Amino acid sequence: MARRRQPTARQMRLGAELQKLREAAGLKGREAAAALGTDSARLSQIESGVVGMSEDTVRRLAANYVCTDEELTEALVAMATDRTRGWWEKYQGLLPVSFLDIAELEHHATYRFDIEFLHVPGLFQTEAYARGVFSYRVPELPDNDLALRVSHRMERKAVITGPSPVPYEAVIHEAALRIRVGDRVTARAQLTSILELSEADHITVRVIPFDLDDFGGAWSTMTYAGGVVPKLDTALRDTAHGTAFIDSDAQLAAFRTLFRKVEAVSLEPAGSRDFIHRLAKEL
Repeated sequence: MARRRQPTARQMRLGAELQKLREAAGLKGREAAAALGTDSARLSQIESGVVGMSEDTVRRLAANYVCTDEELTEALVAMATDRTRGWWEKYQGLLPVSFLDIAELEHHATYRFDIEFLHVPGLFQTEAYARGVFSYRVPELPDNDLALRVSHRMERKAVITGPSPVPYEAVIHEAALRIRVGDRVTARAQLTSILELSEADHITVRVIPFDLDDFGGAWSTMTYAGGVVPKLDTALRDTAHGTAFIDSDAQLAAFRTLFRKVEAVSLEPAGSRDFIHRLAKEL
């Protein structure tokens, strides 16, 4: 098992899921390590994602932890043995690690939900809109760093525009649609792009208008990525220190409920497209 300098979020998630299985089995680290024929320090490295694992190691751990969920075991084996070198790896050392982790998460996701209140969702952003978002950073980014962030964001869109797109549903507040990140031309092009993308069968767009009564959910911005099995779902939320990857069962259940709650009060897809079309005509 080779030691890694810096595990990815996906590698750390694998270790965290194995730790959850161990704790559910009521085993302490030293007990689990002994059953595996190693020591506590090595098991700690496995659970933190610092070292890689073979298929045999994952299966032995799952058996030792009496994991009867075969689908979860197979998903964990796939995570451990996956050797995908994704397009995002060319940004290694050029962009913050979280940019690469998000792209890798999206690549492996089986579906995607977004709720946005102030910005158009990243997967919908045009190049000009994305440049406007990143240009507002303080301190300002050097031109090369700005170009890298915009390029990375455009490549991420492949998960909904590429040859094998995933189901995607975005709930967007009217504020995000009206705020002019760029000029009038940029705003019109952005709305037109959303309308064009929403015509795809796998993409659903819903709008929350300003005049919706009794809506107190403006804090509920989130990204939710479906895993191969529900236990491997991931929610993302922006914090003051970067992007938080959330994977606890209780919080994931709460985020799924929150999304459905916000979805239920938003305009239907057809009405949402009409709404966006009217906004575009105003520009």
